[in-house]
Amino acid sequence: MSPSSTPAPSDDTPPRPRQRRKEARPQELLEAALALFVERGFAATRSEEVALRAGVSKGTLYRYYPSKQELFKAVVRENLTAHIAETAAFVANFEGPSDLLLRQVMEAWCLELGRGGMGGIVKIMLSEARNFPELASFYRDEVIVPTDAVLGALLQRGISQGEFRPVPVPEMITVLIGPMLHLILHEHSLGSCGLPCMEVQAADVLAVQLDLILRGLMLQPPPG
Repeated sequence: MSPSSTPAPSDDTPPRPRQRRKEARPQELLEAALALFVERGFAATRSEEVALRAGVSKGTLYRYYPSKQELFKAVVRENLTAHIAETAAFVANFEGPSDLLLRQVMEAWCLELGRGGMGGIVKIMLSEARNFPELASFYRDEVIVPTDAVLGALLQRGISQGEFRPVPVPEMITVLIGPMLHLILHEHSLGSCGLPCMEVQAADVLAVQLDLILRGLMLQPPPG
């Protein structure tokens, strides 16, 4: 039948079904994966559930991320590794006093990394690393080592410039990170069950922590 003889569609012609997207942007897949990993943990999350939440087929998901492990790694790189790299550049280019730099870095991490979905990734690694040694090694290389390097460079900067006392840097890094990890574990364990046990806010805890640390760290403690 030629185009000229093709009958015009009638008003009662059923509408064409809405076509499924052929592709999903990797960002959409990562957002769906992050939400499910935080809700259920790594072991309990299935790849097909991630694809369903993102609105794509399982085959489309595997086109970008051939395994659940690779998907998790991509989530970590998108949410944690990238932020740590940005912080490293910020520390390297900062020109103000080291106590202000430390405050800004810790406040940003508390706000953007320590809580919410990204904090959930941290909790997953703390609770499930033993069962997934490959992911534990990846997390160490992508998150723990770079984080220690950033904080170590910041502390060494203050020591070299005569602003901080010459403290043992690895131990001081642990002191800085410890309270944040405690808050993350609470938020994604008892707190997520509606059983909050701490009548405190993360920002208030950080303020107290930094006040105590800087009074002991600085050669000339801040007044007040």
